Order: sequence, then C-alpha cells, then structure tokens
Amino acid sequence: GSNGEAAFVDEDEAERIVATVREGVPRDRVLLVGTGRQSTRATIAATTRAAKAGADAVLVLTPFYFKSQMTQEALAEHYRAVADASHVPVLLYNFTNVTGLNLTPDAVAALAGHPNIVGLKDSNGDIGQVAGVVARVPADFTVLVGAAATLHPAIVVGASGGIVAVANVAPEVCVRLYDLARAGKHDEARALQRRLTPLAHAVTAGYSIAGLKLAMEIAGYVGGEVRSPLRPAKPEARDVLRRLLLELTQ
Repeated sequence: GSNGEAAFVDEDEAERIVATVREGVPRDRVLLVGTGRQSTRATIAATTRAAKAGADAVLVLTPFYFKSQMTQEALAEHYRAVADASHVPVLLYNFTNVTGLNLTPDAVAALAGHPNIVGLKDSNGDIGQVAGVVARVPADFTVLVGAAATLHPAIVVGASGGIVAVANVAPEVCVRLYDLARAGKHDEARALQRRLTPLAHAVTAGYSIAGLKLAMEIAGYVGGEVRSPLRPAKPEARDVLRRLLLELTQ
C-alpha cells in the first residue's frame, strides 16, 4: 500500500513481498494487497500475481496518469474488467489527493452491483461523500476510510471501518476507537478520536511516510528507511512524535 511505498516497489519484488507476508499472516486474517496500476492490462496482471502469492483480496487505486480522460465511465469500465478477471474480491480505492480524481458515490453504487467488487476504501476525508456512498450501496458492501481523523464520524454514518496509517504505530488505540464507535459509545469514541488525531496527522500530512516509520521505531516496531526520492524525517520529528505517542498512550 501507500505506506509500504508501493509506488517504489518493482513488480517482481511486489510478488515476493506478498508471498513473504502471507507466511506470517494467519489464514483467518485478511491479506489485502494494493494492485492498482495505470493500465487495465497491468492492473489485471498485478492482481493475478497477488492472488497467486496469497492475497485474499485486492485494493485497486484509480488509474490517474491520463486524468483528463479518466471519466466515470472509463473508470467503471476499468474496474469491471479487473473484477471480471480477478480470482479474488476487488475493493475500489479512491484517493483524490494522490490521483486528482474522485470516484463519485453514484459511480461506486453502479460498481457495487458487480459480484466481485465488494468494497471501497475512500481516503479523501469527506464524511459527506462517505455517507453518500453508504446510502447508495448494498448493506454487505464494505465501506472503509483511509484517514484516521475521520474514523469515528465515518462509522457513525455507516462505514464498516478503516485502513489507517496510524494503526501501524498505535494499533490498540485504533481498535479501541473502532470498538467504541461500533458499540455506540460515542462520547468515549469522540474523546479518543480527539486524542488520536494529532498523532494521525503527524504521521500522514505532517511528516508523511518517513515520520510514520520513525514513529513505528519509537513505538518499538521496525520502521526502516524510506526509499529515494523520499527524504528521511527531519531531526526535530523524533521529539514531536515521541511526545504525541506518549500523550496518546499514557
């Protein structure tokens, strides 16, 4: 995925990564792999390789290089072709900050009728759009958000959950927030959301992937270095991230 620096991973390397991860992920846990590429042909090929390597489902980012030509009709045709060819379920991936494109609620609703398109990850942070999607898709269509700052409000409007960067640093807190929101304990969920958001912002918009990896190191995990042309986190980031993590977990 994005925080795994997928854009910098070679195709043969991606296949090895999926196979390696599959060895460590129990079969009762879903291994979701990003396979979005710029062409339909390349996306189908990447999806096929991921499925063979052990992916349970794939997450397909909207192709964006020729964005002026990527109408809702073109995107729908792309996704249907990928879903038709895929041996595992497909989730749509809408991330306008990266792609410059927005997959509209109406387009998502139309694609939700495909038997092999089972969900959506929307990383735009637009709760109104999430609510619009939820209102238009079947109840068993999985709607996920990609911004931790919107996790609680997204669940309130009917989202199933989220795939969020900060969960790599503070997974227990993210699970607690999810559980509180799903249980309808909204006062507690709102309070925890307020505490989580500063760290979530720091490891995304603030310090980006380098900051996320540094925060993982601070939390006792293995973050590692970023690949060029990304740059390491600035020296002052360590103190800021350590403080934010302490404030969240103490």
